[in-house]
Amino acid sequence: MKTYHNPVLLKECIEGLNINPNGIYVDVTFGGGGHSREILSKLTAGKLIAFDQDEDALKNTIEDERFNLINENFRYLKNFLRYYGAIPVDGILADLGVSSYQIDNAEKGFSTRNEGPLDMRMSKNTAMSAKEIVNEYDEIQLKETFKLYGELNNAGKIAQEIVKVRKTQTIETTTQLMSALKTFAPRGKENKFFAQLFQALRIQVNNELESLQELLKQSIEVLKPGGRLVVISYHSLEDRIVKNFMRSGNLAGYIEKDFYGNNLSPINQVGKLIIPEDKEIEQNSRARSAKLRIAEKININD
Repeated sequence: MKTYHNPVLLKECIEGLNINPNGIYVDVTFGGGGHSREILSKLTAGKLIAFDQDEDALKNTIEDERFNLINENFRYLKNFLRYYGAIPVDGILADLGVSSYQIDNAEKGFSTRNEGPLDMRMSKNTAMSAKEIVNEYDEIQLKETFKLYGELNNAGKIAQEIVKVRKTQTIETTTQLMSALKTFAPRGKENKFFAQLFQALRIQVNNELESLQELLKQSIEVLKPGGRLVVISYHSLEDRIVKNFMRSGNLAGYIEKDFYGNNLSPINQVGKLIIPEDKEIEQNSRARSAKLRIAEKININD
């Protein structure tokens, strides 16, 4: 198995799923398979279905008759579960974000540390790479991308500079982009600036927030009453969506109530926000920004 990363909040995720040994579970972000292997270890007659749109993840597949790995984006969750006759499911796990393997693989273009092509596609089937966005988006589109998905205050000036630079040369690599924008990085906070810049491009390339919203909506439809939804997010944009959804049961974050003031949400939050302990962060720096939230589909018979 290739090294992707140590599974984040592994114990907490498994506890959050409240696994039934005979149940059906879904790991929508398979990666290196760390979470999936732990789920399988808790199953007897149950089964596990996993998703990962990155072709490289297929090399980490688990040889187990109870396991099935689907090389697709998790936004197609419901369609594939229906195809495999796996609805309803007992639990869904999503560990969002980029794996250490993807970041360390320079050819994927996710890293600010190593030179690579401006790609950033989670799947080669994705039509547009970061190179096309940087070189073909107009100034307004670039500004919106960096402001909405990178939360950069100087998004307009960054967009202007990119448009200016690309008039004389095509921006093709990660280092070319960073070099063109180095004057915009606040002194002492260069790493944070470029991390936000790359985050914005990655989210845009892969339609990450739209995919997350699709996953959350479909989770309500495919979970059985009492089934658990367990999600790890890594930045505020993701976590805000997850938090609002688990609180209200809808993407708008609006809590609907009946005539008597009872919450009509189809899910309940389970416990409080969980973050990694210092020991885990020391052993796995990727866990530093992780936030784990858990929800349970309401049993209407209760």
